[in-house]
Amino acid sequence: MPVLVASDLDRTLIYSAAALALTMPDARAPRLLCVEVHESKPLSYMTETAAGLLTDLADAAVFVPTTTRTRKQYLRINLPGPTPKYAICANGGHLLVDGVSDPAWHASVLARLADECASLAEVQEHLLTAADPVWVRKHRVADDLFAYLVVERELLPEDWVKELAVWAENRGWTVSLQGRKIYAVPKPLTKSAAVREVVRRTGADLTVAAGDSLLDADLLLAADKGWRPNHGELADSGWTAPDITSLPERGVLAGERILREFLRAAGERGQAGSARGSAPAGEVGAR
Repeated sequence: MPVLVASDLDRTLIYSAAALALTMPDARAPRLLCVEVHESKPLSYMTETAAGLLTDLADAAVFVPTTTRTRKQYLRINLPGPTPKYAICANGGHLLVDGVSDPAWHASVLARLADECASLAEVQEHLLTAADPVWVRKHRVADDLFAYLVVERELLPEDWVKELAVWAENRGWTVSLQGRKIYAVPKPLTKSAAVREVVRRTGADLTVAAGDSLLDADLLLAADKGWRPNHGELADSGWTAPDITSLPERGVLAGERILREFLRAAGERGQAGSARGSAPAGEVGAR
């Protein structure tokens, strides 16, 4: 039975220059590999060591990138190793199989959203009227599923996100602040639901996960074992749960540590499986 590794990407496995958290002396900084270019500029990185670990992980487990990014944003990432067969985009709104969105899965998501929460149009209208152009730089809609704002953090009023979260809660939506982005996402739109579908298709009997933001909490809770770095919304709020390990590392080194933990978990399951498989053979000659 395969091990399934479901991992958030941004600020979990890959990092922008601003999120690297290279606090060591320059001469001791890790070598970095650029894994995303956008508009002809390097955008996201991981350490070269992490790149090797991710390549190794493809031989040990079913690796499923699990991101809030849109399909277009995800597909411009060039991760080391073989291209994952499955990927989850738009916070669970799209399940990619060999790079193509599964239409049946997407249709089921749209039906659930129509039944269980306020419409995207209502949330968009509220964001347009409630957000101040002084600190909002962009209004965006992601794959016609959820909305987000790109803001100037230093100008953002301290309580505005909390007020938005209360408004959204009453309409079946949730709010997440990640770097310079404020996400408004329908509660029924979850990474965990899409991961459970991949588990069903692959027959995995162990699921491990990692993530750093509020939108990753359901993913971590759905996994058998999980890890979060020492940065992001979950760390800032002190969030924890059974079978979730809070790592001490921050920034790009946390991504490296997470991949080591994934490989360790997959290796331990492989050793346990080998032991179980060899037990009957050892008993054959017993008298």
